Amino acid sequence: MNKRLLLWLAFLLALAACRKAAPPLPSPSPSPSATPFQPSPTPVPLAAVVNGTPIPLSAFQAEMARFRAAQNDLGTEIAPQEDAPQWVLNDLIDRMLLAEGAYQNGYTPPDDATLWQQALKEAGGEQALTDFLARQGYSRKSFLAALQQARAAAWMVQHLANQVPQEVEQVHVYQILVYNEEEAKNVLQRLQHGEKFQTLATAYDPEGQGDLGWFPRGYLASEAIEKMAFTLKVGEVSGVIHTSLGYHIIQVVAREKHLLSPAIRQRLQVKAVQTWLQQQHKQSTIQILLTPTP
Repeated sequence: MNKRLLLWLAFLLALAACRKAAPPLPSPSPSPSATPFQPSPTPVPLAAVVNGTPIPLSAFQAEMARFRAAQNDLGTEIAPQEDAPQWVLNDLIDRMLLAEGAYQNGYTPPDDATLWQQALKEAGGEQALTDFLARQGYSRKSFLAALQQARAAAWMVQHLANQVPQEVEQVHVYQILVYNEEEAKNVLQRLQHGEKFQTLATAYDPEGQGDLGWFPRGYLASEAIEKMAFTLKVGEVSGVIHTSLGYHIIQVVAREKHLLSPAIRQRLQVKAVQTWLQQQHKQSTIQILLTPTP
């Protein structure tokens, strides 16, 4: 059972690694067609409400405790201490949105009895599962609810990942990278006067020879370089492109449709999940009812 928890956290780590920082907590975005959440006369304290579904404050606090325990178990800082409450609340919201998306896209959940029997088998028996629930602060009811949501969210992640095709148009690009604008202009002049791109690329990068390899749209961190690469015809040389890394001149040496490498496809799949979540945050009615503090 710990393995299941760590696998879920591994996915969260993959998403976190692609974020420069925890995203800001979404602000309420009422929709004319949405029915605002109406608290009862004696309301249960809430952390947030997502599309009319509440996240109890107690659930948020329990998740915070599990998050800190998981960081200790993994020996890895998933999020800085000061950002952890915000990160956990955003994650709870993301899981809820993913689970919602799963049901909207045809996911059929197992019944609780089947799920419980599977959990018993994976845990190694009733006592092992009971011990796990006690360590993690779960009742049987809350554990099954969390497991159902995690199953649905994982299904939606896989559903989104499967939308990334295995074969797409890609370009093979070489670059010359320098760190001074004047030098870049000088290199461009030399190319315009007939010097070979590959000769200069090798001179500036003897080890890698300036080879950026094959890549599809949506892969490079630099949108400016990627946009130029898919604008150029095969054999054409760009002008000087300024990025945070320096001054680039690129040449497209080939363009064709072929299979994505496993590493590139995985990166695009993570990006597809992130993009979907960003869209859902914009389209959803999310009420934040607390300001998380460590």
